[in-house]
Parts: sequence; structure tokens; C-alpha cells
Amino acid sequence: MRRRTGAAMALLGAARLAVALVPFRLWRGSLGLATDRLPGTDERTEAVRLARHVERAAMRLPFATRCLPRAMALSWLLRRAGVAHALIFAVRPAEMRADGDALHAWVEVAGKRILGDLPGPWHVTLRLGDAARN
Repeated sequence: MRRRTGAAMALLGAARLAVALVPFRLWRGSLGLATDRLPGTDERTEAVRLARHVERAAMRLPFATRCLPRAMALSWLLRRAGVAHALIFAVRPAEMRADGDALHAWVEVAGKRILGDLPGPWHVTLRLGDAARN
């Protein structure tokens, strides 16, 4: 259990650095995992478990991590585990941007958001990997 949270902490740090220092075109290919089959129950359960490790790791770090580094870290963990998933980038509609962040990222497995569930509406701008959905 601790090993996975530790791995998530390291990946959160790497993701934060990648977002800050590395051009998007160089790391976008490492996100998401497309397959032609729907993840099974065991894979969905594992994905939710890994998402919890990422959230737990984010709380233990001495710096803040936003939605994109969290989604990236989870995507990398899911790829390592061979779980099909999508990492989604989205923007709020222009008329709703005054009170908060205009951008958001989340991770879906089998069409279900498992990390980054914020109330919308959101307009999807990019979907990396695209797991088969129900």
C-alpha cells in the first residue's frame, strides 16, 4: 500500500515538472491507453484503487498539485498496469469562467470518471487514449 502511494508521489513530482518545463508535444504520447476491449471489473477496481493512491499522495506532498499533474500521474500508473483509460482536457464555457479555473483535466475508465470529478459543464478539447466505453 505504501509503495504505491510513494510511486504516486514520485510521479506527481515528475508530472508537475513536465508541465512546467517540457513542451506538451514531448509528453502527450505518454498519456491515455486505447484498447479495443472494455476493462473488466478487476481492472476498473484497480483503476479506482490507483486513483485513491494518487489523491493520498497529493495530500502528503509539500507542494500543491492541480488536476493535470494528478491526471498525468494516474494515467502513467494505469498504463503501467495495462488498464485502458482516457485522459481528458476540458474548458469551461466562456460565460462560466469568472469564479474559478477555466481549465480541467480528468481520467476516465470505461466511460466513468475516476479522478477529477468536478461539476461542469465542461467542453472537452482533447481526449488522449480512448478506452472502450459502455
